[in-house]
Amino acid sequence: MRFENKVAIITGSTKGIGRSTAILMAQEGAKVVITGTTEAAGSEVVSIIKEAGGDAFFQKTDVTSAEALDALVKAALDHYGKIDILINNAGIGGSLANMNQITDAEWNKVLATNLTAAFQIMKLVIPVMENNGGGTIVNVASMASTAAGRGGIAYTTAKHGFLGLTRQISLDHGHTGIRINAVLPGPINTQMIARILEMPQHPLNMKIKMSPSGRPGEPEEVAKAIAFLASDESSYIHGASLAVDGGYSIF
Repeated sequence: MRFENKVAIITGSTKGIGRSTAILMAQEGAKVVITGTTEAAGSEVVSIIKEAGGDAFFQKTDVTSAEALDALVKAALDHYGKIDILINNAGIGGSLANMNQITDAEWNKVLATNLTAAFQIMKLVIPVMENNGGGTIVNVASMASTAAGRGGIAYTTAKHGFLGLTRQISLDHGHTGIRINAVLPGPINTQMIARILEMPQHPLNMKIKMSPSGRPGEPEEVAKAIAFLASDESSYIHGASLAVDGGYSIF
């Protein structure tokens, strides 16, 4: 199994892409720390993993809280003794408000959740990984990381920054045994865009129909890409960004 004896923290793993990634990696041997803000949802994922013979526990975590992130890392170390893999998946959408419409509160919330939280937890986890001889980090960015018009000013800015953060940390820490890469999901069938997917005439759906795949993606398809980048199969991949969007962003 690809992740036998590996310990993975997956933020935002009670639903969507994070949930699918946690279940997949546990099936392949990882000991998984499930995180999120809803106890019931977290317990459900842990139960699914344990019933299949895997190992996991839930740590309730608000990723915008430095204290909560510190507690998360300490809980992982107390429970498993090490951290080999970090999947930065937690994120929120934003309104399509432009510069004249967005409030400071919305801007701060989106940036704190989608960018600053990842920076803060990597700052905690990377020294742990380095002391353990290395580790892998996968950042779940977005197709909004490379182009405007796909999520609003705060979301687009945060995801562009997330890609830059991935590349810079890869450059700074690759020589210490840390591999860090990003996946760029396109329109995935999750709660975040469920309402839009129900509107056939929405521009997003029109473009999905024109893309090579002709359909939205499923969380499990992104999870497989994340697992690849987190595994030794991608040992010579550093600072890369892998689009998982059914060809949505090629035109």
